[in-house]
Amino acid sequence: MKTIQGPAIFLAQFVGDEAPFNSFDAICGWVAALGYKGVQVPTWDKRLMDLERAASSQKYCDELIATAAKHGVVISELSTHLQGQLVAVHPAYDDAFDGFADASVRGNPAARQAWAVEQLKMAAKASQRLGLTAHATFSGALAWPYFYPWPQRPAGLVEEAFAELGRRWKPILDAFDEVGVDLCYEIHPGEDLHDGVTFERFLEEVDHHPRANILYDPSHFVLQHLDYLAFIDHYHDRIKMFHVKDAELNLNGKCGVYGGFQNWVDRPGRFRSIGDGQVDFKGIFSKLTTYDFVGWAVLEWECCLKHPEDGAREGAQHIQDFIIRVTDKAFDDFADSGVDAQANRRMLGL
Repeated sequence: MKTIQGPAIFLAQFVGDEAPFNSFDAICGWVAALGYKGVQVPTWDKRLMDLERAASSQKYCDELIATAAKHGVVISELSTHLQGQLVAVHPAYDDAFDGFADASVRGNPAARQAWAVEQLKMAAKASQRLGLTAHATFSGALAWPYFYPWPQRPAGLVEEAFAELGRRWKPILDAFDEVGVDLCYEIHPGEDLHDGVTFERFLEEVDHHPRANILYDPSHFVLQHLDYLAFIDHYHDRIKMFHVKDAELNLNGKCGVYGGFQNWVDRPGRFRSIGDGQVDFKGIFSKLTTYDFVGWAVLEWECCLKHPEDGAREGAQHIQDFIIRVTDKAFDDFADSGVDAQANRRMLGL
């Protein structure tokens, strides 16, 4: 067995225009002081990194590595969540997601999608230059507006949506394969890959591509009322990344898992800071350790109540406490009788 790496922190929710959140150097110093050992870096925010430069310049990547190392931190993974979302956008969401794209391609869905694909391919090269083995993204969605079967879905609608999703992602997966990096889809409502069944549909469309893997985040399964521990049993061989994020589902007589179009604080399903929700992290860390998960435990802070800086400070200690330092001996070694092969045969009556 192997010990999970961490704690690390996803920087996307903390970047801002004020120090220490406005530069890669400063934010690395801030998270190191909180006890974090790794940073997961969003590639769309140039206050932290320039993706195009990282894809083309080893010198620039070495400088990023050195900047993090100065604070005793490493880059755990890169993220293209926003760009991945744009690989597949249903027209109903064109306006809502247009702001994720570069200004030069907004209002032009075809150009926007081509831009997103190129962003992913650059992220593959940047990950290789940074010495990384896994990358975080979203799948995007074509079928999501039809997730509830009313009106009844026409025959073949879902199949065609996933076939198209596979066609769009297969060349990207091949690009990641060329550089030896796993592409990890965060299984997330709003994406066509939002549970185990949809992930399996996608695997079929990409011929079970070895680089098509999972970013495991139990908070999204709590909100779907999905067994997040059993999910690990089913898909542990594809889980290559892990977001440590808490959530709660408080069912009531007025509203359920769909949320009633309410603000987050009023929804039955809410994201919470680690330790404030219902996720059994001890169970998760035990299962992932049992299955030899070798990646990072990465805090993703999203909470409808607690201040992000408090969530980050508390989260580092929580993750450190959850990480299991694996044993190098059996607990009952003291009772080893030293029986040899011949004695074994005698004990069996042979």
